[in-house]
Amino acid sequence: MAVNIPGVISMVFFYLLVLGTGIWASFKSKREQKKSAATGMDMALLGNRSISLVVGIFTMTASWVGGAFIVGTAEMVYTPSMGLTSAIMMVIANSSTFIIGAFVFVKPMRERNCVTMLDPFHIKYGKGLTAGLSLASLCLDVVWVPGTLMGLGGSMSVVLDLSFTVCIWISAAIAIIYTLLGGLYSVAYTDVIQLALIFISMWLCVPFVLMNPHSLDISQTLTNNTLHAPWIGAPELKRTWIMIDDFLFFGLGSLGYQWFHQRTLSSSSTATAKLSCYAAAFLFFVFGIPPILLGAAAASTDWNLTTYGSPSPYERGEAALVLPIVLQHLTPSFIAVIGIGCVAAAVMSSVDSALLSAASVFTSNIYKNILRPQASDREIQWVIRCSVVVVGLAGTSLINLKNSILLFWFIGAEIAYVVIFPQLICVLYFNISNGYGSIMGLLVGFLLRLLSGDPVLGLAPVIHFPGCTLEDGVYVQHSPVKTISMLSTTAAILLFSYLASVLFNKDLLPEKWDVFKAKAQHSPQPLTPIGGTTEHNKNENLNENNSQAEASEPMISTSC
Repeated sequence: MAVNIPGVISMVFFYLLVLGTGIWASFKSKREQKKSAATGMDMALLGNRSISLVVGIFTMTASWVGGAFIVGTAEMVYTPSMGLTSAIMMVIANSSTFIIGAFVFVKPMRERNCVTMLDPFHIKYGKGLTAGLSLASLCLDVVWVPGTLMGLGGSMSVVLDLSFTVCIWISAAIAIIYTLLGGLYSVAYTDVIQLALIFISMWLCVPFVLMNPHSLDISQTLTNNTLHAPWIGAPELKRTWIMIDDFLFFGLGSLGYQWFHQRTLSSSSTATAKLSCYAAAFLFFVFGIPPILLGAAAASTDWNLTTYGSPSPYERGEAALVLPIVLQHLTPSFIAVIGIGCVAAAVMSSVDSALLSAASVFTSNIYKNILRPQASDREIQWVIRCSVVVVGLAGTSLINLKNSILLFWFIGAEIAYVVIFPQLICVLYFNISNGYGSIMGLLVGFLLRLLSGDPVLGLAPVIHFPGCTLEDGVYVQHSPVKTISMLSTTAAILLFSYLASVLFNKDLLPEKWDVFKAKAQHSPQPLTPIGGTTEHNKNENLNENNSQAEASEPMISTSC
């Protein structure tokens, strides 16, 4: 198969459009910075907290509608063991992320005037523990980059017959360039273009696929075993708890990533941030419909009559590539190219979010708060740019591991759910929490999840929960082990925080052993987050001068 020249030309045009939008947004960012006198860090990481409702909705939705979501949803519907049931469960779970985030995190994070989701940890637990959690968050973003790019590389190599590696590096380079030039402004405004392209191109492909003469009516194959197993899926009753576990994993785990909080913190107001979340929840569901239909069409196609031939993609072990295969063999070539443009847009909208998220955590929580608190604004801007480049290059380089990177991505997602999410809940909503509880919670949750085993990781379970059975020589847990581990982390944080508080406040242990200042937290202290906006600093100064509490931003309470 020769290189698809018209397709390559179309992709070049698409990349130039996205890059041009990013460059334009970088100039807009500089103009806005001059008008508002905002710091470079506030403008690069949060857009000076001035992102409008419309742009906020687009960038919030685009961060989740990635290449992995589009390609993975089609694969899920096409795979008999999962099918429509699992796909809908996953889409609803991810949609619920926005609603839960709006109710639980938007107000407390914005009241504290945070720059990143890790600022509350820095305020309450100090530098050391925050550094550890910051490194964990960085790793999540780094492994997300190649996991997302893999979907694009496979799709473009199928349709355009280009090198897998070349496709990935070109896309990563474009995302790196516009992200380091304009920060959040470039990411947000390119998300608008990318999401529009995704919507138009995906819905443009659907009728061509469904009306292909080699595909049967998908309503007839939904529950009937014709050319392929029924694409409704066949979830077993014994997997009920696993499906509940996966639903909570998808719905709550994403809240352990920085990019969600970056979007809510950059909104022009708390109301705008919440409305962006509600709208994104609806739009995410809408964007899940086209890949579901394409996966259903793949399960309803007689592949022997197509240019793909027999056996089917599932029998060849190419279910992961079913979306580009459908575009390549069931649509005209120009429609296939448009579909691949959709995947490319989706990939870059997620990659740029991961790049900026990692740069935010490193710059604000590690470099400025720990390594160089006296760093100038110009120095901070260069650190942000260098962070974007380093994370982009490191994440894209991991693509050479191919199958191993999926393993890293899986581990990262579990860490976000089992470790970071419960830590964030406790630091925001439980005054009793302290550094001792945080460390013990991390150890308890991580060890319990590790001892629960996982067939994907090749780990045999040491702890056998109810329902653990031996299947094909491998023990499989049928209990919601991820959620059990997450709840255990939460319980351990609160329990050990309380014990530490009692031991130090009742002088059962000497105060000199109190590394995390659990006793000091017994008396409320007016702590304010680092890296607040110019407006927040003005309010603080006004409070100091006039002794009026109304002039300051709400402060976090640290009493036990």
